[in-house]
Amino acid sequence: MARPSALAPFRIRNYRFQWPADLLTSWAFEMETLILGWYVLVETKSVLLLTLFASLTYIGTLIAPIFGVAGDRIGHRDLLAMMRSTYAVLAGTLMTLALTGHLTPLYVFIIAAIMGLVRPSDLGVRGALVATIMPHDQLIGAISISRTTMDTARIAGALSGAALFAALGMGPAYVAITALYVLGTLLTLCVIAPWKPPAVDASPAAVHSPIRDLKEGVAYVWTTPRMRAAIWIAFLANLTAYPLSNGLLPYIAREIYGTNQTGLGYLSASFAIGSLAGSILLSVIGGIRVARLMIASTVMWYAALLVFVQMQTISAAIACLVLAGFAQSLTMISIAVILMRTASERFRGRVMGVRMLAIYSLPLGLLAAGSLIDEIGFAATGTLYAAAGLALILSIVLHWRADLWHLHAPANAK
Repeated sequence: MARPSALAPFRIRNYRFQWPADLLTSWAFEMETLILGWYVLVETKSVLLLTLFASLTYIGTLIAPIFGVAGDRIGHRDLLAMMRSTYAVLAGTLMTLALTGHLTPLYVFIIAAIMGLVRPSDLGVRGALVATIMPHDQLIGAISISRTTMDTARIAGALSGAALFAALGMGPAYVAITALYVLGTLLTLCVIAPWKPPAVDASPAAVHSPIRDLKEGVAYVWTTPRMRAAIWIAFLANLTAYPLSNGLLPYIAREIYGTNQTGLGYLSASFAIGSLAGSILLSVIGGIRVARLMIASTVMWYAALLVFVQMQTISAAIACLVLAGFAQSLTMISIAVILMRTASERFRGRVMGVRMLAIYSLPLGLLAAGSLIDEIGFAATGTLYAAAGLALILSIVLHWRADLWHLHAPANAK
């Protein structure tokens, strides 16, 4: 019998190094986000400052297309290794401050802002690297399995981060985070990506500046309807869905359900368990109409969040987050597959850079949510976000129905 399709990507040597590198980095991301979010909330006692902190981690989305240009020029492996060494240095700085007793919320905000310039591009660069090292017929499976690095991180990373923080304090927890970043960097350097520099053309017209490369990438996405629709759905999800299941979780855990760091870990892990189930499901099945799957799973995601914000007990909230995580995974994998299948090889980095630019709506959604919660409460804010998301996704589908819903549209090719 043939080996299950879920294991097929691991036949590729480079993938056997990239997958654990992505896994360790994602674990460190989740541990760091949970620990610092709780620290900021406890020290400042302000949901607005919590949302400001969460927003700072995404400010680099504005320059994500530049990372895409850099990846297309110097190679996605080299760029990813440089980014991850930066994470290690910043985490080591926080570790030193925590162990010496000099850590304050101000230092956390400063380092979060620096990290936020680089970190949002990690997902896009790793996706472009996967598309570079994997055969076309294994792309869905490879991207699905790659998503499990983030899913397992939100389970193991959130629970272990909460446990370490509660039991040992921030300093020892950051020793572990720094070690994960260092190991992730070393494994990334073990990838030998088949990147080839662009063919040399001696004519003056062939000498492209980075700005021209960036403009070409944006124009390429904007003039391809199925890619433009996928980017808009990513933008919408980051604006109205992710704030409810990511950045606001410390507030929800402490203020809505009255729980501690461990309860926060359970809430974060429940979303990831559903997401992991979705990633595994897509890695072992084939013949999917990807665009239709993207639409259906996005609607399911908003419906689950609409119920989640009404829940009064943490156990019911956990059940809703599992379903929301499952739908979120199907949505994000579908978006990535549509973009990578459509993009030509020389544009992959720039296309994923534009995709990461859509994440900029997340800090906007977080900051707006922080203000709205102070005014009208969490349940009303969450209902407004989920209902608006449902209405807008339906308008996107109607506008691009020929490219997303029709059975024989290229985005639905099996």
